[in-house]
Amino acid sequence: MCEVFISANPESYESRTRSVRLHGVITSIRLENLHWEVLEEIGARDGMGVTQLIEKLYDELVQARGAVGNFASFLRVSALRYMALQARQRIPTDLGVPIRSLEAGRVLQDLPPSWHKPLERLSL
Repeated sequence: MCEVFISANPESYESRTRSVRLHGVITSIRLENLHWEVLEEIGARDGMGVTQLIEKLYDELVQARGAVGNFASFLRVSALRYMALQARQRIPTDLGVPIRSLEAGRVLQDLPPSWHKPLERLSL
């Protein structure tokens, strides 16, 4: 069982810090390389670079939840959710299908309660 996990390329779990500008403010975000790769893939699906994706996620999180909290952890969970939703066939593995083209209600339908908290304030 453990070989499935321990055979991972050590570079994938090394951390890398990137500086990003969120509305004129430069901040540093430290994530493992694999998380950066997944975020790059998510952004590319919708024609965005990783910095553009991060800014969009930040803006929508603030609008929906009012507070950010630990943003680096949010980005890690976002990457994990993306991969898990692909594994559950909720998000197509075809990278040519933009995430914005998916109906969120269908993607999130019947997920375990710990995976989803409905948004009350979201008006995007």
